[in-house]
Parts: sequence; structure tokens; C-alpha cells
Amino acid sequence: MFEFTWAWVFLLAPLPWVLRLLLPAADSGEAALNVSFLAELEGLAGRRAKASLPGWRQQLPFLLVWLLLLCAAARPEWVGEPLPLPASGRDLLVAVDVSGSMSYADMRWNDEEVDRLTLVKHLLGDFIEGRHGDRVGLILFGSQAYLQAPLTFDRLTVRTWLDEAVIGIAGKNTAIGDAIGLGVKRLRQRPAQSRVLVLVTDGANTGGEIDPMTAARLAAEEGVTIYPIGIGADPEQGGVLGMFGLNPGLDLDEPTLRGIAEMTGGEYFRARDSEELRAIEATLDRLEPVAQQSTLARPALALYCWPLGGALLLSVLLVLRSLWPQLQQQRSRIYQRLRRRSA
Repeated sequence: MFEFTWAWVFLLAPLPWVLRLLLPAADSGEAALNVSFLAELEGLAGRRAKASLPGWRQQLPFLLVWLLLLCAAARPEWVGEPLPLPASGRDLLVAVDVSGSMSYADMRWNDEEVDRLTLVKHLLGDFIEGRHGDRVGLILFGSQAYLQAPLTFDRLTVRTWLDEAVIGIAGKNTAIGDAIGLGVKRLRQRPAQSRVLVLVTDGANTGGEIDPMTAARLAAEEGVTIYPIGIGADPEQGGVLGMFGLNPGLDLDEPTLRGIAEMTGGEYFRARDSEELRAIEATLDRLEPVAQQSTLARPALALYCWPLGGALLLSVLLVLRSLWPQLQQQRSRIYQRLRRRSA
């Protein structure tokens, strides 16, 4: 079906004639002869004199150019039949702990000791970028929870924002309950059976206004599945910190995280090193995508280039027509000069 997207543009069709009536007439600079005895001449000739106004045939090319420009501006399109576009995948929010304890360098990446957040950026970034067909969002939480990236198909941008996360940007404490509450708020409007929250933390709930189990109960009521990931080495594998008697892995509240997973129908994972975190990502990748409600789309082929090209071609021809007498005169002068020189 052919249609104009902006058909109201044709209301501007009388604009040149309106401007001609409102604006003062242009002075052509040519002398005019006023005949006071025109009536007597008409009587002698037996007919009326014709007005020397430009005929409609002379205005027709300019009218055609104006109409072609209006057609191009109205966005002509050839619209096809409605086609269903099935949407598949999950609405997946990733909540990452950026509290002060994530700076502990008790993990290893490429045979080097790195802090917990750096390892999460490397491996969880690959997980986010590989979720083809999913809408992915990012929550960063510390003392408070912030939505860093809303649910989007632009997974590369979400990974970029994860890579730019800084430890302590949301505070030094850990508000697990607030992170879950924010995730539920963002997922509750999405289709059921496709709401997933991946919660990555290395500690216990030490901040925020919502208790983690209360937030998990709300998530279960809204159909949000939570997969908590506890990150951090075991106390005996604490690296340099373990040598000084510091056991950052003891801060992890595994019973609460297991309770959150059981209440929401998810599963709790423990990541003590990069290999375990890779295995966790592989498990999460096996989540079957859920078909969402399909939408109808009508393919449209833009046709504005045809009237626009016609207007441009006709304008060039009009310019050449106006310049043609001058070109002829110039050609005649050159021919006469050549004849004089040859004589």
C-alpha cells in the first residue's frame, strides 16, 4: 500500500501564491509604456487588448517543481503487509557489589592476583555480551543501589559501563536488600516467566533500608528469579591478606544468599576462583529463553528520493533554459570574432 507519512505537508501547497499576494511586487527594472487612448484603439480594432501576464504554461514547470518538493517532504512510502516479529529471551538484570570489600586481591586472573571486582568485570562482562536475544541491565550497589544501565539489547554498552565501575562509587557498605528491591521494581513490568536477577556479592547485608529476605519475598511474589553468586576465596586461600591473618571470605553470608535463591526459585553459586566463576556463567547460559509476546511490524520502503530527484532534474533544466539565450549570444559573438580574424 502506498501512503504519505506526513500528508499534512500538502497544506503548504498554496504558500507561493499567498506570499505573492502578501509581499510587494518585485521591480523588474524595465520601462513600461502607459497608453491613455487604449479604449479608442480597441474600438478601431474591434477587439479587446490582451493582458501581458505570464501564461499558465510558463508557470507550469515551477508549479511542478513545488509539487514534487511537497511530495518528497510528505515522506512517501510503500508499506507492506504486517509481519509478526517474535521476541525471545529473558529480561536479565545483573546486580554487582562495588563495596569496599570487593577491592580484596584474593582472586587470580591469567596467573596474576587481582581484586574481586576486576575478575567480575572480566568474566561477567563476557557473560553479558554473550546473552544474545536478552535484554540486559546493570545495577551497582554498595551502601545504596543505583541503576547503571536499564534493560536494553545493547549488551556492549552494558559491558562498557560495568568495566567503568569503580569500587566505592556507591558507598563502602553492602545493601543487598536494596539491590534486590531495585531489581524487582525494574522487572515487575516485564512479561512473566522472563524476569531474572543475577546478584553478585562478596559479603553480608550491612547497609540499606530493606532486609534481604523481605526483598526476596517481594521478588517471589512478582515472579523474579534470583541467582546469587557469592564471590571470594576461602579463608585458607586468602592470598597476601591471609598471611596477615585477614579472612575476607568470612564476611560472606552464604545462608542468606541460599535462602534468597530458594525463595525465588533460583540457585546459589559459590565462586572461589576464575574457574568456578566460568562454570557458573556456563550454567546461567543454559537458561532456556522464554518466548515473549510477538509484535507486528509493517516493512516500509522510502520513496522520497524519486520526487526529490525529479524536482532537482527539472530545476536544472529550468536553469539551463534561462541561460540558453545568453549562451547562444556568447556563441554568436565568438563566431563573429573568429570570422573577423579569418577575414
